[in-house]
Amino acid sequence: MADAAEIIDRAMGALIGGALGDALGMPTQLLSLACIAELYGHVEDFVAPAADHPVSKGLPAGTITDDTEQALLLGRILVESGDRFDHARWVNALLDWERDVKARGSYDLLGPSTKRAIDAINDGVPPEEAGSGGDTNGAAMRIGPVGIMMPLEPLQALVAKVAETCRATHNTSIAIASAAAVAAAVSSGVAGSDWRAASERAVAAARLGATLGHWVTGGDIAARIAWAQELVRGKSENEAIRLIVDLIGTGVASQESVPAAFAVLEVAGGDAWRAAVISANLGGDTDTIGAITAGMAGACTGVSRLPQDRIAGLKGIDLAEVRALASDLVAVRTAKAGSGKEAA
Repeated sequence: MADAAEIIDRAMGALIGGALGDALGMPTQLLSLACIAELYGHVEDFVAPAADHPVSKGLPAGTITDDTEQALLLGRILVESGDRFDHARWVNALLDWERDVKARGSYDLLGPSTKRAIDAINDGVPPEEAGSGGDTNGAAMRIGPVGIMMPLEPLQALVAKVAETCRATHNTSIAIASAAAVAAAVSSGVAGSDWRAASERAVAAARLGATLGHWVTGGDIAARIAWAQELVRGKSENEAIRLIVDLIGTGVASQESVPAAFAVLEVAGGDAWRAAVISANLGGDTDTIGAITAGMAGACTGVSRLPQDRIAGLKGIDLAEVRALASDLVAVRTAKAGSGKEAA
């Protein structure tokens, strides 16, 4: 069991690890494996995006994107909401966020599932129905704060909180299973587990999550995570990248990008920066895969074991604000763990 200082360190590791993976993948997102190699060579540090990049053009090297910004936003809403997640506040916060990024001239806006759901809510559809078609990876990419805030046990309570935060935008079996897997891995890491134990808890959480929300067709997330990790186990990095790209997939579909993130975690041996580098070179939804996998790895090691020079190179993030959020989320976690012991 981690002590108080280590829990904060691991909570920070989840948030800052996610930011590292996000920023490293920023210039390569939406590009093919071949295009990345042609434009940048092998990405191993923060680089500025190509001048004609479809969504990242004009951003300085090391800049975070929607993945990190929405994760931090969700974290604040969780703290402000108390026991019952405030869906209206969350949806309004997302709308305010999108207005802000448009004003900043960003092209990295709300993802397809979130956008559809918010448009539906604005048209009068109840929040619990608006997210009934959301099956892409937007929920999984920003779920880290739920993993920090919720103790790993009882697992049902953690998965229920994940489903609650998914309801307005990603209320489907696939999206909830994917987000539950990531949140459980983060929660396991914050509690003191290594990345292997965290991966096992992720599979169990995905099985539970798949029973919630509106059922949609698609590969089983728990089975695909376990398969993806087995597929790349013992393979060289180059061979593993090819397997991830060709067989697992790196698109925005939850059943591609989330198992891909766990495969990267396997190849990287739980090293957050290595995971970020591998993710950035995959092609496809590189920033989201990087944010998810480096966030999980960071939770399993702590921010103190992340490369401090790379953290210093991040842009668009206030580390003091992140530390304050991590402390607030851990305070809620500690209170929940304490009340659980009293009830037992």
